[in-house]
Amino acid sequence: MSKMKVLIADDEPIILLDLKQMLENLGYEVVAEASDGQQAVDLARETKPDICILDVKMPVMDGIDAVNIITEENIAPAILLTAYSDKDLIDRAKAAGVFAYLVKPFKASDLLPTIEVARSRFEQNLQLTKEVGNLQERLEARKLVDRAKGILMDEHKLSEGEAYRRIQVQSMNLRKTMREVAEAIILAKSI
Repeated sequence: MSKMKVLIADDEPIILLDLKQMLENLGYEVVAEASDGQQAVDLARETKPDICILDVKMPVMDGIDAVNIITEENIAPAILLTAYSDKDLIDRAKAAGVFAYLVKPFKASDLLPTIEVARSRFEQNLQLTKEVGNLQERLEARKLVDRAKGILMDEHKLSEGEAYRRIQVQSMNLRKTMREVAEAIILAKSI
C-alpha cells in the first residue's frame, strides 16, 4: 500500500520541519510544504494530497480560509493546528468544514489517530455525496418517466401500466435509458 500523501502549512519554519519529521516517522509522505494559506491552497490543487494539515494563523490567507477553499473544492480533508483554542476560531473552523482541530503543542502520537479518522470521515462524506447524487438522479428520472406516462395515457388512452411498458420497450429497442425515452416523449409533446 502506498504512503498517504500529506500537505503541511505553517508560517514558522521550525514547526514545519518538526511536523514533517513527525509525519515521515509515522510513515506518511509529505508532498508539499506551504508557509501561507494561499500557497497551501495552490499546492493542494496541484499535488492532490490525501490530507492537509494547516496552521490557523498564517499570512496572506489564514488556515481557516484556506481550509474553506480546500473543502469547497473537495480536494482533501483538512486538519487545523493552532496554539489558540478560543470559541470564535473553533466556530470558524467548524463552518469551514475542518475534519480535526489539534491544539499546540501536540505529539506525534496525537497525529496518527487524528489523520486516520479525518481521512476516513472524508471518504465517508465522499461516498454519501455520491449516493445523494445517485438518488437525486433516480428521482429526477422517475419524475420524467411519470410525466411521459401521463402524456402517453392522455394521447393514446393507455393505462398507466401500458404507458410504462411502452416506455420500457422503447428504451430496450432504442438502447436508451428510460429517462432518455421519457425526455424525448416530453420534448415531442412540447413541440
